[in-house]
Amino acid sequence: MSLPTDFGPDSGGRMKGVCIVKPIVYGNIARYFGKKREEDGHTHQWTVYVKPYFNEDMSAYVKKVQFKLHESYANQNRIVVKPPYEISETGWGEFEIVIKIHFHDPNERPVTMYHILKLFHTGSGNDMTLEQSKGLVSESYDEIVFQDPTQLMHHLLTNTKQLTLGPWEHNTNFEEKKKKTLKSIIEAKQKVKLEIVVLKNRLKLAKEISKSQDNQQFVV
Repeated sequence: MSLPTDFGPDSGGRMKGVCIVKPIVYGNIARYFGKKREEDGHTHQWTVYVKPYFNEDMSAYVKKVQFKLHESYANQNRIVVKPPYEISETGWGEFEIVIKIHFHDPNERPVTMYHILKLFHTGSGNDMTLEQSKGLVSESYDEIVFQDPTQLMHHLLTNTKQLTLGPWEHNTNFEEKKKKTLKSIIEAKQKVKLEIVVLKNRLKLAKEISKSQDNQQFVV
């Protein structure tokens, strides 16, 4: 893509007090072959990815995305320079994948994330879903925060286009997940408050009993 050239080497300087947040989704989809592959022992095909939470073309401000795979893979450092930002492979084991997002503005530091490749459904973890049509999905929601961006970066971040004309959906319903998480937090806070009240009452009762015993000893 062509970039504006009139911002200077410092990209126009920092815009103090400006904050832009770009929500993203990253994770992987894995599908089981049904049996171990004879030639290499691989059991799954998987795809690891980074994509925008909203329907926008991240290439407006993202220069490239680097995926660092396990050292057992040939060329473990994979670089993708345009959407979709994803890597597909086959394998038999789970491992940590390092995801590094680089921006067009060289004055903005890259952002690094870490994702544990999931192939097997263990029955635990709220970020995993299992669907026959999609396979196992393990993905997370995160936000890239640009605090005091340069003028160039501000221009790139605020001039994005839609990635697709159709509906933009994710494998995970993060809005529903957000509601459930908030509900759990509220319920946990209420439980803690009740426990604090009970403990305070017990402490008060213990003090009253101790004071009463002291008074009885004084009388004797």
